[in-house]
Amino acid sequence: MNETVIFRADASPEMGTGHVMRCLALAQAWQEKGRKAIFVTAGSALEERLTLEGIRISPILVRPGSTDDAIQTSNIGVAAGAGWLVVDGYHFSVDYQQSVKQSGLNLLFIDDNGEAGRYYADIILNQNLHAHEGLYQKREFYTRLLLGTQYVLLRREFLNWRKWERKIPDVARNVLVTLGGSDPDNVTLELIRGLHQLKRLNLKTKVVVGPANIYLEALLQEIRDCSCQTELLTNVNNMAELMAWADLAISGGGSTCWELAFMGLPNCIVVLAENQSQVAEVLHKRGTAINLGWCRSNAASELREVVEDLIHDRERRSQMSFEGRLMVTGTGVQLVTEAILN
Repeated sequence: MNETVIFRADASPEMGTGHVMRCLALAQAWQEKGRKAIFVTAGSALEERLTLEGIRISPILVRPGSTDDAIQTSNIGVAAGAGWLVVDGYHFSVDYQQSVKQSGLNLLFIDDNGEAGRYYADIILNQNLHAHEGLYQKREFYTRLLLGTQYVLLRREFLNWRKWERKIPDVARNVLVTLGGSDPDNVTLELIRGLHQLKRLNLKTKVVVGPANIYLEALLQEIRDCSCQTELLTNVNNMAELMAWADLAISGGGSTCWELAFMGLPNCIVVLAENQSQVAEVLHKRGTAINLGWCRSNAASELREVVEDLIHDRERRSQMSFEGRLMVTGTGVQLVTEAILN
């Protein structure tokens, strides 16, 4: 069994950081087995985080998702003696998969919506609640499907909270706001303004922004101009701890939703991109989160109404928490690692 796995994922202000972060969860599990992980990236706002994890980074300077990308990435894998390449991102096409397979590497393709058309990967991982076999009818006979929330990739910092039990207060006071690693449209600012309109409720708010966020000064200014108890946090490595502190969250519709579900934290989802719509919808139907829909100019007032109702509705928050813990149990990295090993 080859002991090195290559991870190909990017992070940027436009793309966000979710692809790299869920690959990091799998890389951590791989390293814990005494094996090596190498990240190949065409630009990552998370290089410092990966370095702290003891992960080697190999940059490439070609167009992400291109044939040159596939060739260079495969060459790095072959030179490192890797057995597997893990690819995560919407810009990796059918041609990319074929090129990787021609190099002799095994391929694990992390996918969300079955939009690649045809699949040549050895394993397809779709950790979403809406994942089903019909998304991957055009696949090779050897392709194995890992579908559903039992495969959610959670980093070590979350798995350490597996036996923790959340207490649901009668009135929610602690609010966590996290819209991912970049937030290119600065929706976070609108959410802060909406929460500040609830000043009379004496909420404590922690706003987490990622390393790719370019609006830090505008967010800080908004917080300075209000006497509310709002704290801005950047480049955090303790998201699980922050989620344990919070009584409810406001997030985007990306991978963070599964982390919030695992931590049993009631969540209001703001849709920031088309690929988040389905996640927000199914979680709303499941009763784990409230789907606020696409962020619009009146987002602040809509948010205020929903949050004000939810902070006083202990029964609903309790049910949301229960459904989340039931949905995401923390088995994902173990199951995916075993699939690679087998």
